[in-house]
Amino acid sequence: MIGTEVLPNDLLLNITGGSLGRCAIVPENFQRGNVSQHVCIMRPIFVVSEYFHAFVLSSIFSKSMKITGSGREGLPKYNLERMFFPLPPLSEQHRIVSEIENWFALIDQIEKGKLDLQKVIKKAKNKILDLAIHGKLVPQNPNDEPASKLLKRINPKAEITCDNGHSGKLPQGWVWTTLGKLYNIISAKRVLKSEWRNEGIPFYRAREIVKLSTTGFVDNELFISQEHYSDLKMKYGVPQSSDIMMSAVGSIGKTYIVKSSDLFYYKDASVICLQNVHGLYSVFIDYVLRTSFLQKQMYTNSKGTTVDTITIEKAKEYNIPLPPLAEQQRIVAKIEELFSVLDNIQNALEA
Repeated sequence: MIGTEVLPNDLLLNITGGSLGRCAIVPENFQRGNVSQHVCIMRPIFVVSEYFHAFVLSSIFSKSMKITGSGREGLPKYNLERMFFPLPPLSEQHRIVSEIENWFALIDQIEKGKLDLQKVIKKAKNKILDLAIHGKLVPQNPNDEPASKLLKRINPKAEITCDNGHSGKLPQGWVWTTLGKLYNIISAKRVLKSEWRNEGIPFYRAREIVKLSTTGFVDNELFISQEHYSDLKMKYGVPQSSDIMMSAVGSIGKTYIVKSSDLFYYKDASVICLQNVHGLYSVFIDYVLRTSFLQKQMYTNSKGTTVDTITIEKAKEYNIPLPPLAEQQRIVAKIEELFSVLDNIQNALEA
């Protein structure tokens, strides 16, 4: 097929459609091929392929393209042939290509360094949380009221232990307990698909809780009517400030602390609610739930199903290290101080 055969070092330029202007160099070891009418072959003569490729990818070339067509845009061969481009001596073309490659290599190193640093930041946060739940992030204060007294106020019959076998012995003043002894763990009343609306009170599934957990905000897609929400609130109750919402299917264990300004309902089975009926410091518990120690419990106990799932009964059994309330507050303050430094670095990398 004369005029469509591709040779090594040819430049292939898309000249129609949404990918118009994209360009690639044919490798030197290329064997045989042809192009369609949507691709133009540009065969360099007395010009270095890599230099011409750099020019085609430049803003000068894109601004010079005389595109035609209203429905499907195109760059006619006639227009392409009449485009001007700067042509330096051959030796300078080689020097330009070499300089471009050096700069691109440096940029690639920087990008790789950013990715490596982002991984380090993630590991650092996990390590901070790990130190926190082992009592190694802030010093203990013997004057703090022991967590055992806090637990006894919540449940006078609660069994107190500072040693949880394979989980290890806790610092002075700490106790082991379970999530079910700290929170009233419930699921929502079922809301049928026929009751979903395009506006009204936000209705959160697991995916919305995951989004809130990771970004702090969500563009909601589903709603229920104000009347339906009011009925649910009166008969069964709705999430309240300092309750913890947890994704229970798929990306399990992602958490979100309910704010006083929040107004929403949630999907049964895919989200569970940790009702803070005892006035606990949910910020600390939320950090505990984000540790690898708790995440491992969640995923270990969710095996055996097609999709990772957390049930209410499973959630009640999660082991929780509980420090004195005063130490919980000091731990959270330290976590947030250290996380703020890491977040500033992360933001600088993304800027």
